[in-house]
Amino acid sequence: MPRAKKQNQPLVIYTDGACLGNPGPGGWGALLQFGSKEKELFGGEPNTTNNRMELMAAIQALESLNGGYSGEIVLWTDSKYLKDGITNWIHGWKKRGWRKADKKPVLNKDLWQRLDAIVEGKSIDWKWVKAHAGHEGNERADVLAGRGVPK
Repeated sequence: MPRAKKQNQPLVIYTDGACLGNPGPGGWGALLQFGSKEKELFGGEPNTTNNRMELMAAIQALESLNGGYSGEIVLWTDSKYLKDGITNWIHGWKKRGWRKADKKPVLNKDLWQRLDAIVEGKSIDWKWVKAHAGHEGNERADVLAGRGVPK
């Protein structure tokens, strides 16, 4: 993946999570594209939830850059939970000490805090795409997430 300081084209990332049962065995997948270069990532956990795997897909994709990319990133997800959480809800959660508006603790706080630390200082355009609607990047991330589910 790119190691240059600044690029004219964005790094495009597609992420997805999967879970057999909720909770149950789950997987995450990410497809990173930069020009003609691609990188596929996937992994999973034996007992998790779909939302945790959606978060892990984004976390793992962004952590895989190892701080070596400072250009624009476009990250596609089919999870409104992930997109809305990182672009909107997280600001209120942090102000309220990681509590939701109803004063209940934020679910998956550990992963939200990890993602929040990773995105700091990065230029990320978070995009939502409808799942299973034929979007090539999203479909490929879905396959990768399925590969990550422990058997």
